[in-house]
Amino acid sequence: MRVILVPVADRPECARALQTAFELGNRLEACVSGCHMRPHRHSKTTMSSAFADAAWRKKSTKRAPEAANSLYRKVAEQNGYELIRRARVKPGALWSERVGSPERLIGIVGPVSDLIVVSRPREQGGVADMFLNAALLNSSRPVLILPQAARKKIGRSVCIGWNQSPGAAQAVAAALPILQQASEVHIISCGPEEKPGPKSQQLTAYLKHWGIDAERVTTKGRNIEKELMGACKDAGADLLLAGAYSRSRWREKVFGGTTEFLVHKAHIPVLTLHT
Repeated sequence: MRVILVPVADRPECARALQTAFELGNRLEACVSGCHMRPHRHSKTTMSSAFADAAWRKKSTKRAPEAANSLYRKVAEQNGYELIRRARVKPGALWSERVGSPERLIGIVGPVSDLIVVSRPREQGGVADMFLNAALLNSSRPVLILPQAARKKIGRSVCIGWNQSPGAAQAVAAALPILQQASEVHIISCGPEEKPGPKSQQLTAYLKHWGIDAERVTTKGRNIEKELMGACKDAGADLLLAGAYSRSRWREKVFGGTTEFLVHKAHIPVLTLHT
């Protein structure tokens, strides 16, 4: 991972997301790209609906870009990052400001990033929820979702929620740089592995090729959300890696129980990727 993208506003949850992104960036030798996104002041068509437009405009002020930039510079300097103006091989802190809807802008800057870091919204339907959904639906990139009480350091002990799906496999592949630096990796299978996809034992062998030693954990599969969280707690995990549903199901807002739980309710940072 060489480029970590963080949507930035002058909010406490954004400060926590930046701290996590820069700490992770230092370990991965990655550039941290901070981007402040705001609506066009003369247009009411930059959002997907009138409600969304009103909600976002209410949070936007003339000083919002300046405040967001100030927060970004402060956290970058705290983490020893040099502020840069253009892309380069050596890690740096790159700032930008863009005008438009989260859906459109994330669709532009997300695909040219390796990881997007966002905070879990306090409530669904608000501004933060727009950015979360845009990152999941429009970036085609892994998204790190941090709980409101996020810790600065993640990725030391990682749990993989394995369900034999292509989405889970793609999430694992995208997160290989993080898994390679983890001290512990646990593969959690909830219930019998009866699907046609690869079993956890095969995933263990695959990770071994990358120098990653993973321990397999199997639960009964009666309550997947509870068992996943219990296994993460037992492992002392600071990150859960999992796949998400397909683009069509996200757009229809038909969340499976586990996906909805991981996105909106899990108490642990979650790295996920939709397919």
